[in-house]
Amino acid sequence: MAPIPGSGLAKGLAVTLRTMTRKTVTQQYPDVQPDLPPRTRGVIGLFEENCTVCMLCARECPDWCIYIDSHKETVPAATPGGRDRSRNVLDRFAIDFSLCMYCGICIEVCPFDALFWSPEFEYAETDIRDLTHERDKLREWMWTVPAPPALDPAAEEAKEIAAARKTAEKLAAAQAEQSEPDTPQGPDAPQGGDS
Repeated sequence: MAPIPGSGLAKGLAVTLRTMTRKTVTQQYPDVQPDLPPRTRGVIGLFEENCTVCMLCARECPDWCIYIDSHKETVPAATPGGRDRSRNVLDRFAIDFSLCMYCGICIEVCPFDALFWSPEFEYAETDIRDLTHERDKLREWMWTVPAPPALDPAAEEAKEIAAARKTAEKLAAAQAEQSEPDTPQGPDAPQGGDS
């Protein structure tokens, strides 16, 4: 069936008329904070305790806007005769938000969950050079990161938790076998005394 000539124009005018008669709603932004969607990409928060200075975020960043400096420290051996270990210690972690395109690649590739999206968006500066935020500011934004959404109660158990549960059950069974006495109990048990 062919469309009626002018039906598109009538639909467009109907949308315009509906919009014109609706009351406008003004956001009172500075006084009332907006309701942001749960997955808002505001700024990137740093959970410094999880950062191992693996440099994956800086290497994968397409804008090269993450700056990381570190040094190595020697950790003494935990056991006598053991080998001393070395570990990286974070000296500087900075993100230049004037270059950042908020793609989230750094958050996705972080293997230790040290970077998170924060819904904070009020970090404008009068000078573009002040948009490079150091780790103390990134740490402050970490505490504004919302909690992850609750898991679906009907979903299957996570594979990591299932594997941990199986391992714990095996250890408990092995410990139960070791704690049982070695001599059999009951009517079939050999009687001692006559030799």
